[in-house]
Amino acid sequence: MAVNRFVLNNISYHGVGAIGEIPGEIQRRGFAKAFVCSDPDLVKFGVVGKVTDKLDAAGIPWALYDQIKPNPTIKNVQDGVDAFKASGADMIVAVGGGSAMDTAKGIGIIVENPEFADVVSLEGVADTKNHATFTIAVPTTAGTAAEVTINYVITDPERVRKFVCVDVNDIPDVAVVDPDMMASMPAGLTAATGMDALTHAIEGYTTQGAWELSDMFHLKAIELISKNLRAAYAEAKSGKPGEGREGMALGQYVAGMGFSNVGLGIDHAMAHTLSAHYDTPHGVACAMLLPVAMEFNKPVAAERLTDVARAMGVDVAGMSAEEAADAAIAAVRQLSADVEIPHTCAGLVAEDLDQLASDAMADACFPGNPREADHDQVVELFRKIMA
Repeated sequence: MAVNRFVLNNISYHGVGAIGEIPGEIQRRGFAKAFVCSDPDLVKFGVVGKVTDKLDAAGIPWALYDQIKPNPTIKNVQDGVDAFKASGADMIVAVGGGSAMDTAKGIGIIVENPEFADVVSLEGVADTKNHATFTIAVPTTAGTAAEVTINYVITDPERVRKFVCVDVNDIPDVAVVDPDMMASMPAGLTAATGMDALTHAIEGYTTQGAWELSDMFHLKAIELISKNLRAAYAEAKSGKPGEGREGMALGQYVAGMGFSNVGLGIDHAMAHTLSAHYDTPHGVACAMLLPVAMEFNKPVAAERLTDVARAMGVDVAGMSAEEAADAAIAAVRQLSADVEIPHTCAGLVAEDLDQLASDAMADACFPGNPREADHDQVVELFRKIMA
């Protein structure tokens, strides 16, 4: 058996009210001041206040950095490093979706490894020597699982591209997965982040690096997400919380436990490219591309896609592997439609296809795909989601 590495949080808390554990985690370690990293909307709508109220009640000083864009840029990270140094804080509390947590990871890495202050040198697998500043990650969306991954994604606006950083030193020390922190997610964001989580689980299960331990997490995540996303979406539309949101909070984390350690594939490589060029929300890009990528991979992954179909609740009895794979693809298309994800990409035009394909093939996720793809094939995959 090959040597496989698995990296997870030291500690994670799950369930309603889990944010109540944050002050104790800070105080037990003797930290003096928290640097709260989030985005303006989460501050505006009182989501960050749920955490800072806990800090205030415990007498823990904190400083706020909330200048984070939906697709965080190099400058977001560099400004955050400056703000951290000026704040006098000695640990980070990241509150938000993938953008806030990815920014916090970049900040924490550079504070402890200042030789990477340009940010771009962190692309790929950087040779950092020190673990990031102690970080507690509190997700407010059920999708990215950035709180448990060793990856983060930063946008380079000058080069119109996203780049992926993979570093065991960036994983948050503590994850606090509290469904109540996800209560403010609108229905569209619930759908998009949920489909991102499903993409993590399916790509992680079919990637070249998949093995028994990661398989366990991915199959359970596919089951949890398939059972709960429609309900979570309905709850977001009605404003009435329920079991769907709680199931998604767990399902997306379980998916992150797996894919962080084995990588992803062509869907994420292409999705990163769409977001960089058209500012397409990441989860929407993943959802549009997921059945396209599954169809492309079917010749080499039919047996694994059969397992995906079973995990999604499809009765595959009597089906051939190819038929079951088709059933899995159909189930994904139906779930995406049920949560009202568009199936074509606004702004995508034929004259951009060559550049998009080149950028996707340069993405760090691309080599993990189970089936090799050449430039012309990637162009055709993008073409499938043109309006």
